[in-house]
This record gives sequence, C-alpha cells and structure tokens, in this order.
Amino acid sequence: MVKFGPNYANQLRKRQGRLGDTWLMDEAVIVTVQGERRYLWRAVDQDDNIIDILVQKRKDKQAATRFFRKMLKHQGWSPRRMVTDKLRSYGAARREIMPSVVHDQDRYSNNRAEASHRHTRQHERQMKGFKSPGQAQRFLSVHSQVHNLFRLGRHLLKACHYRMFRSRAFSTWAQVACAC
Repeated sequence: MVKFGPNYANQLRKRQGRLGDTWLMDEAVIVTVQGERRYLWRAVDQDDNIIDILVQKRKDKQAATRFFRKMLKHQGWSPRRMVTDKLRSYGAARREIMPSVVHDQDRYSNNRAEASHRHTRQHERQMKGFKSPGQAQRFLSVHSQVHNLFRLGRHLLKACHYRMFRSRAFSTWAQVACAC
C-alpha cells in the first residue's frame, strides 16, 4: 500500500475522466491519528464519486484554501456549484479561490457528503486508528480512487450491465496494477 498505492491512485485518477459539476464538501473529525484530533476534508460530486480527501489539523480558512487548491490542481477545473455545511471557512476560501462558483449552504444539502464518511469510519475501526497523519492521507487518497473504480451503484443497474461494468473495472485495475 505504501509503496505502490500512490502510483495506483494517480493512474486511476488519470483514467477517471471529468467528474460532475456540483461538488459537495464536508469535514469530519478523525480522533485516532496518534491520539490527536485531525479533520478529514472530503469532496464528492453529485454522483457520489469521491473527488479528493485531505487530512488536516484545523478547520480554518487556511485549511479550506489548501483543500480547494488541492482539488483544483487534481481536477484542472472548478465546479459550477458547491454545496457545504455552514462552516464559515468554506465561504471565505471560496471567495478567495473560486469567486464565480455558486455556494449553497442549505440545511440538508450536504447530507450526501456527510454520509460518505461512513466507509472511512469503518476502515478506521478495522485498522484500529491511523499511525500518522501521512499514513492516513496516503491510505484515504488511494482508497477513494479504488472506491470510485469499483462502486457501481448495483441497485440502479440490470444484472447484465452490472457484470459488464464490473468486468471493465477489473480490467482497468489489472492495467493499472501492471503499469507500476
């Protein structure tokens, strides 16, 4: 994971293509990084594809700005609309970095982003916490790209289409895993 994981994530990110134009963002607390409180910033698009993840110490404007810059660097374009909770650092960072983006802060709008933390919590429990912030960042970045590849929305597909998409995901994984 440590040696090949970032290479896999970069290869998958290159093959992924353009994601949705509405980004839903949220931050959650990861308590078990060496016993210190860390915040996990996560962005998903309207189709629940994970755009990016960043582990940071704070929830201030500087942290939000760093997260936005990282997302824009990886994506190469800004969204049409961004949905967040009412944390003020989102608005301040958006005004500085992406002033033309529509910012939606309705009460229940970012529930999809909040629900995306569930899988991270499960992995955190199974691993009995993360050893360091760097290890948490590496694991979560790689896991998000692999999750995007294999999350197919089975309940929305017929069985024949699901099998086709699943085999396509495995062939993509084989190409990425052999490319390193």
